Amino acid sequence: MTWTLRAHVAMTETEDGAVLLDEHLGKYFQLNRSATLVLRHLLDGGTATSAANCLSQWHPDAAARAQGDVTRIVDTLVKAGLVHA
Repeated sequence: MTWTLRAHVAMTETEDGAVLLDEHLGKYFQLNRSATLVLRHLLDGGTATSAANCLSQWHPDAAARAQGDVTRIVDTLVKAGLVHA
């Protein structure tokens, strides 16, 4: 499954994560570093499972909840209409 940003969404990475702009709604969405890591991984062709593994390596103390975190991040982005597979 390949994930992409919707055509009306612009992404700008910042030192704290990223900001997504829904140009249709004129609404901004701020992502923290973890959510940005997950999104970037998915946009680069990774899977939710490999994104969870990547997140676990970045935050070993939170490895037990990484898969759930990735699922919540993806669900939130999809429901907001920002990404699609």
